[in-house]
Amino acid sequence: MQITHIEVVRLAIPFESGRSITPANETAWNAASPALKKMETLLVRIETDNGLHGWGEAFGHLSNSVTVQALQDLIVPCFLGKNLPDSPSTLAALMQEAEKALHAFGRSGPVRYGLSAIDIALWDLLGKQLNQPLWQLLGAKRRQIGLYASLVSYNNQPQEVARQVRRAWQAGFTTLKLHETTYEAIAAARAALPEDATLMVDVNCPWRVDEASQHAERLAPLKLGWLEEPVWPPDDAAGLAAVRRAGTPLAAGENASGEWGFEELLSQHAVDVVQPSVAKVGGITASLRVFARAREFGVKVVPHCFYYGAGLMATAHLVATLPEDVLLEVPWIRFSPLLWPQLDFKPTLTLPDTPGLGFEPDRQVLEAHTVSQMTFNFEDAHHV
Repeated sequence: MQITHIEVVRLAIPFESGRSITPANETAWNAASPALKKMETLLVRIETDNGLHGWGEAFGHLSNSVTVQALQDLIVPCFLGKNLPDSPSTLAALMQEAEKALHAFGRSGPVRYGLSAIDIALWDLLGKQLNQPLWQLLGAKRRQIGLYASLVSYNNQPQEVARQVRRAWQAGFTTLKLHETTYEAIAAARAALPEDATLMVDVNCPWRVDEASQHAERLAPLKLGWLEEPVWPPDDAAGLAAVRRAGTPLAAGENASGEWGFEELLSQHAVDVVQPSVAKVGGITASLRVFARAREFGVKVVPHCFYYGAGLMATAHLVATLPEDVLLEVPWIRFSPLLWPQLDFKPTLTLPDTPGLGFEPDRQVLEAHTVSQMTFNFEDAHHV
């Protein structure tokens, strides 16, 4: 089978977060920002000459236009006309061939994000070709996984934070993650939840090492599941290792510089939890390598996931390969409309038994909310 078509679709779907407070004049760069009204993503669809197709998703949110350009000019030409991989090893070899060809353009950032989408789509195709659901192809023994609610930012307003965590708890989520940065807001969430609730906090890399250590020490009595990415810059593994000594468990990896960034986190014993992000790190292939290295160091893996397309489903299948206490992160928002039915999140998810990812977007929703779309054909490229 040969790869004959690659489609790149940039989407922006409205969502509702239930916020009662929206600050004025805020630039919505971060996906958790209260100013954000639509959630962007970038989908890739690969089709073969026998009609099979697979879906992938690239990280990008508000930088998707840059990733689109990387796909168009650099990445897609590496895959059009290639034979479809028939095993995980041949898939990994094809991805490495592309990575080597493109290494001069960056080992992270938009090129890596685009490659991640291609890799996920190829795994979807491989599962369909072998007639296996992805969780089974990856060696998982379970189909049902737990979910945790990843809340957006509520602008450090303690009352609003408390209200939102109660909403999530009442919806059945017993594990929750905040995106707040003040002790008062975090303590309000802890106080609003039962003792048996698990609470994590992602602060998005705001503090110097000494500041982060002070915050971690103050937060220790709240018994957080983890404090995520407390240090600026995010790749300061030595700094994270110093903060870890303050007594609050640390998590990081969403912003690691490719899978090699995890080597620094692991070798310097910088974190208690590593968080590869499938649509950033290099797809399923790279995520599996990170999983293997984390096992060698005895470090827990909980993948990052703030996606709503094929990247979310790829992460779900990967979570199924991990211990049962590892949950899938899902954004605590309500999309309107739903790109696919599983976005109506419940505390548990049963993975599909259909071949591949089991992701197929609603075409009407896709078309109604497309920002840009491009299709690349091998026949056209071959005749240029």
